[in-house]
Amino acid sequence: MSGRNAEWRMQNAECQMQNAGCGLHAAGAATGPLRARAAGFARGAAVAALTALTACSPGEHYARTHLPASGTRKLAPKAAAVVERVEVPPPPITEGLFPCSGCHASMPVNRSRRPLTEMHGDIELDHDEQHRWCLDCHDAEDRDVLHLAGGERVPFEESYRLCGQCHGEKLRDWRAGVHGRRTGQWNGHKGYLLCAHCHEPHRPRFRPIRPEPAPLRPAAPGRRPE
Repeated sequence: MSGRNAEWRMQNAECQMQNAGCGLHAAGAATGPLRARAAGFARGAAVAALTALTACSPGEHYARTHLPASGTRKLAPKAAAVVERVEVPPPPITEGLFPCSGCHASMPVNRSRRPLTEMHGDIELDHDEQHRWCLDCHDAEDRDVLHLAGGERVPFEESYRLCGQCHGEKLRDWRAGVHGRRTGQWNGHKGYLLCAHCHEPHRPRFRPIRPEPAPLRPAAPGRRPE
């Protein structure tokens, strides 16, 4: 019996004994039916006092009804996570460069932040370049995949999960079909374009686009267009 449980029992028993004493005092002063009623109250209080000494405390009652014999709480089994299937077209990877392991498998991993001169020199990093570098997104051990901040590897087809780590509100809108492009069918099946289909991953900001002239106004039959 823990100290807290014993204290609870003693306090409860003392209260019941006081009730029993009050009942006996009332029985001694009363006569007739009132005396019998007071005596019955005293007997009931005495029984309650004895019960309090042997009954379990609220904490013990919870442990007996909610905890197994080992003392660990019974936890409901976790429901299986529902993984939403996202259909996307093949990632826009430059032809001839994938799989990346074709070259990198035989090269030692160089984690030093540096300008790329031997290969990929055409890549212009304009994407939080003060804090980001190649291996923040590309997996150092397996160049054919990307990796999340926690280390989980993801294929290029799931690159939206990588982008969503920093651009959470864009990922939310993308899943809802508000941001980017999504197609759907009557049965609820949906298809998405990846972020990289519109945004160049290394410099995702859209570059200025030169405005084109307005389209010609359709001409009436038999007349030349204006």
